[in-house]
Amino acid sequence: MHTADLKYMKRALTLARKGIGRTSPNPAVGCVIVKDGQIIGEGWHKKAGTPHAEIHALNMAGEAAQGADVYVTLEPCCHSGKTPPCSDALIRAKVKRVVAGMPDPNPMVNGKGLKELELAGIETACGLLEDACRSINRPFIKHVVSGLPYVIFKSAMTLDGNIATVTGDSRWISCEESRRYVHQMRNQCDAVLVGVDTVIIDNPQLTVRHVRGRNPLRVIVDTRLRTPESVKILESPLAKKTVIATTETNPRVHLRYLQQGAQILVCEAEDGRVSMYDLLTKLGKMGVQSILLEGGNRVAGNMLQNGLIDEFVFFYAPKIIGNSGFAPFTLQGITSMNDAIRLVITNIRRSGDDIVVHAWPEKTCSPV
Repeated sequence: MHTADLKYMKRALTLARKGIGRTSPNPAVGCVIVKDGQIIGEGWHKKAGTPHAEIHALNMAGEAAQGADVYVTLEPCCHSGKTPPCSDALIRAKVKRVVAGMPDPNPMVNGKGLKELELAGIETACGLLEDACRSINRPFIKHVVSGLPYVIFKSAMTLDGNIATVTGDSRWISCEESRRYVHQMRNQCDAVLVGVDTVIIDNPQLTVRHVRGRNPLRVIVDTRLRTPESVKILESPLAKKTVIATTETNPRVHLRYLQQGAQILVCEAEDGRVSMYDLLTKLGKMGVQSILLEGGNRVAGNMLQNGLIDEFVFFYAPKIIGNSGFAPFTLQGITSMNDAIRLVITNIRRSGDDIVVHAWPEKTCSPV
């Protein structure tokens, strides 16, 4: 690959990032069309059901696309869904070369798109800046391969590892800049998930407020349906985008929540509580690709010990509570350091007064 190829793929990545959090269940994709050293067309996938990145770029380039080079962050699709195949559009435009950042892991594509282009006489290459291309579509990759959503655990903690005081007070541990960052994370995720105790203690809205964006689906893990009907999350119109996961099967008990507009999701039980794997499976079938896990140390501990968390974001504030506070995870059976669940720290940075630590589970080292 030439230096120019890297330049144009980086531009395609910049375009693709504009779609993060907007394209589910589709991937975020960017495309750049180049001819005689000049960009003649570019675009990104803006929303599921609308034209893909390649189509926007081809429309911008027009007839000049003939004989041009195309840089796209993901292998062009070759199947019909809500939109026609991009591979067909590229063939009709008579482009000269297509450089893809990564193959499409969707079994309906997975190399077939590039093969169709090659059969039509179009030169292809794949794997340019692949790690960067994968990083912007971790939720899509996990969901299309496993059917499960990609789970990001977020926690605001004091320096001594507490998420709340002995009374349950946690407002506000982190600084305003960190809270804005969390709201941006909500904006980019399909759903935000908390345990019922967090709802009872904090009465959160779980909406996007400090940045511009759209509100995610709100999921409450509530095995025995203890969620008070008066909480903010069940107020109109928030209730219409709220799911309560439970093991309670009695429809008469469900009714008081259904009447407020919430959805009840009956899940299998595991050790007397909602099975988190079953819940994630059901959410995945609903098209949920990404989840921001925000609250509930029992829920978080259960998911951690069952290997259901893909990424961790810890916000450490310069405060100390002491040993009467609460830890972010309730874990079972860890009696020595040899039993500790190990993470790989990938990034550390400042956020106002806080320190933000990003990490992956050591068993995967990378979530994609």
